[in-house]
Amino acid sequence: MKSTRPDFISMAESLAPWLTELRGCFHRRPELGNQEYATAHIIETALSKLNISHERLLDTAVVGLLSGGEPGRTAAFRADMDALPIQEQTDAPFASVVPGCMHACGHDFHMTASLGAAALLAQCRDNLPGSVKLLFQPAEEGIGGAERMIAAGCLENPHVDAVFGCHVSPDLPAGTVGIRYGKFYAASNPFAIRFLGRSAHGAEPEKGADAIAAAASTVCALLALRKTLAEENGPTVISVGILQGGDADNIIAEHALVRGIIRTLGPESRLKATSAVRQAALDAAEKYGVQADIEIRDSYPGVVNHDSMSLLAERTARALLGEDQVTLLSHPTLTTEDFGYFIENTPGCFYHFGVGGKYPLHNDHFLPDSSLLPLAAATHAAVLWEYLTNPST
Repeated sequence: MKSTRPDFISMAESLAPWLTELRGCFHRRPELGNQEYATAHIIETALSKLNISHERLLDTAVVGLLSGGEPGRTAAFRADMDALPIQEQTDAPFASVVPGCMHACGHDFHMTASLGAAALLAQCRDNLPGSVKLLFQPAEEGIGGAERMIAAGCLENPHVDAVFGCHVSPDLPAGTVGIRYGKFYAASNPFAIRFLGRSAHGAEPEKGADAIAAAASTVCALLALRKTLAEENGPTVISVGILQGGDADNIIAEHALVRGIIRTLGPESRLKATSAVRQAALDAAEKYGVQADIEIRDSYPGVVNHDSMSLLAERTARALLGEDQVTLLSHPTLTTEDFGYFIENTPGCFYHFGVGGKYPLHNDHFLPDSSLLPLAAATHAAVLWEYLTNPST
């Protein structure tokens, strides 16, 4: 028989002072990816006080395990830990004291709300079937930590049956939840194309093979390709961030470099886009008689939510917060998120929690209100509770 869900909102309100203090600790001393040693220590201390077992993975990842009083499945919740190399410009009393580093993407909020959810579920552990794994992940903003955590075994012992995660959103009204079914965040493929031609005097271009001309032609082709791919396969972005070549203004360049990134939604679009970029570079190389060394790297796989888990999160949020407090997001985003690694082979859902405000993510003024933490913690706890107590899901 399914257990009645506790009144997580009322319970969370009593945690408000602790959550505010905890968030201040994270925000005041941010750490960049794979350097989150002090951050990990704060998390471990909090988990110990909640009587939740934990272990350190990699160097800075923390995995907590809350075991319920009854047998059942295992659900996981992920929170990212790292900050950004940005100089904070807020006047918050807990503003970053680390020069050139701040939590400008809300990861301090994520960790705090996740620990809040853990505290709420810990109060109900005797009636909780199964277990909750708390995944505190480093380096989301940089090289990524999700894939390495999975390789280190974070989804096993016990095996995780479903995984959830959340990101704050300044685009949604404060205290609301945004749910996206299916394709949500883009897959990313950084690329580097190196052209090798033959140098010659600028007065005699016919004696050389112009690497810069091939690179420039490739850039123009990629800009046109972006529109074509978007029309054929849905939202697609090909961004060129670096174009380099040549050593002198009167010499045909022997070397040139084009670097950028491809962002697509779904594996089919990813395959088509990477193949098209490769072909564009080969066509330019043939046209200008140069060689092309093409490197296209698979990075984050994109976030594709599972329908059943998205439905669970949607229904839970509506029941907890109210029907009008949940938005079904009609459009995906072409930003990236390595949470996608967690749900490649495990059912799950990544949703948004609205924090309102006038500043976007990665802005030096971005600062979600700490008063929203209890509601976020209650939402996460309710989603995990619903999954574990509803065997039909």
